Amino acid sequence: MTVDRVIPAEPAYAVIGSGAVGAYYGGCLQRLGRDVHFLCRSDYAHVKEHGWQIDSVNGEFDLPKVNVYNDVLQMPRCDVVIVALKTNHNRLLKDLLPPVVKEGGVVLILQNGLGIEKQVAGIVGDDRVMSGLCFICSSRVGVGHIRHIDYGRVEFADYTHDQSPTGITPRMRTVASDFKRAGNEVDLNEDLVSARWRKLIWNIPFNGLTVTLDTDTASIMADPTHRAHAYALMCEVQAAAKACTGRVIEDAFIDLMMDWTDKMEPYLPSMKLDHDAGRPLEVEAIFGAPLRAANQVGCPVLCLKALYEQLVKLSNGR
Repeated sequence: MTVDRVIPAEPAYAVIGSGAVGAYYGGCLQRLGRDVHFLCRSDYAHVKEHGWQIDSVNGEFDLPKVNVYNDVLQMPRCDVVIVALKTNHNRLLKDLLPPVVKEGGVVLILQNGLGIEKQVAGIVGDDRVMSGLCFICSSRVGVGHIRHIDYGRVEFADYTHDQSPTGITPRMRTVASDFKRAGNEVDLNEDLVSARWRKLIWNIPFNGLTVTLDTDTASIMADPTHRAHAYALMCEVQAAAKACTGRVIEDAFIDLMMDWTDKMEPYLPSMKLDHDAGRPLEVEAIFGAPLRAANQVGCPVLCLKALYEQLVKLSNGR
């Protein structure tokens, strides 16, 4: 079990990775009244002068004055450090996290993929890591400008080195309460491993296929062949989760994700936006890690393997 670190009732937050996810949730927390500090690289000068502009389906808001930094060594130590970088940049965390995590503080990972927590725990300790799985349609549409078009739910879970369920910890409740009061739907999950595989049920087909097919989510759902491909990928992730971890993902959950995507506004997931902008793709965390896990236990995932190889080829061809 995780040794629970008690964080203050009104924690101070740092945001490492102030993009579509980090800036949105960090902005919501600042609007709530929390003390929030943003590490911002490409947008630093603009945000320092003008702050954030958040266009949200839940209501637009501007934050003209924010605590923004381009050097982690200038940031104060905080109770909760949100990691919202793309996983391609996680090699930087060994330098970014130690200066900003307060003694007794925790790291909250808002990233997609599998196996991320172990890497972060190696930097800050097993008992200082928790995760939030974000079900949100948002993007950075300009300098200092975030557009949130749908959803926004965050599912919180705590990390243990042996991958056992933790139950609902006090620090989960504290952070979840802040996110909820800031205007976001939240859930608390006792089992991080199960939550991670369930998130892959959607991320693998729709992040991957929007790139390889050069399309959006609505077009995939409208085409019978592409829709069937997405469904097959979901079923492979379901089988891999059971084979690798013993976690059962119900057929009804796959049906729910298909229905959810049917009702979603036409959407370009983050990987598609990265591809279109010529940025590196998060291939290894989202596709490579579950593929390798499935291979280790002899679980056949032929569609996932083919999709991974396509994405690697696209990435290497840049």
